[in-house]
Amino acid sequence: MQERMKNPLRILPDTLQALLALDKASGKYLPEVTRKLVHLRASQINGCSVCVDMHAKELKKAEQSDERIFAVSAWRETPYFDDAERAALALTECVTRLADKPEAVPDDVWEEAVKHYDEKALAALIVQIAQINAFNRLNASVRTMVGSWG
Repeated sequence: MQERMKNPLRILPDTLQALLALDKASGKYLPEVTRKLVHLRASQINGCSVCVDMHAKELKKAEQSDERIFAVSAWRETPYFDDAERAALALTECVTRLADKPEAVPDDVWEEAVKHYDEKALAALIVQIAQINAFNRLNASVRTMVGSWG
C-alpha cells in the first residue's frame, strides 16, 4: 500500500497544532493510560495503522503490560481493565461508531461512564475520543504509513 498524498496535517501545520492543543487542553483531566487506551481502541476500530502503532508504543512506554495492550480490542473478554477503563472503552466504541446503532450512545453506556468520571473528566473523555477520531480519519483517508511521522 502506498500513501495517496502527504498527510493534510503536514500540508497545513496550523491544523496539527490545533489538534495537539485540543489534546493538551482536554488531556489533563484524564489519566494518561486511559487516554492512550481510548486512542488505541478508536484507532483499531478505524483501521488507522499509524495511530495503532503509535498508541501501542506509548502504552508500552507507560509500562503497560503486553497483555493489556494486546487485549484492548477484546477488552470485554479479559480481566486486564478496571471498571473506569471499561467505561471509557465502551464510550469510545459508541462515539467512534455513531451510525452503527439507532441510539449513538445508549443510556447504559453513558450511565456507566458517569459513575467513573466527573463532569470535567467526562467532557475531556468525549473530546479525546473526537480528537483521535479526527486523527484516524485524516491518516486513513490518505493512507499515512506507519513510521512516516518519524
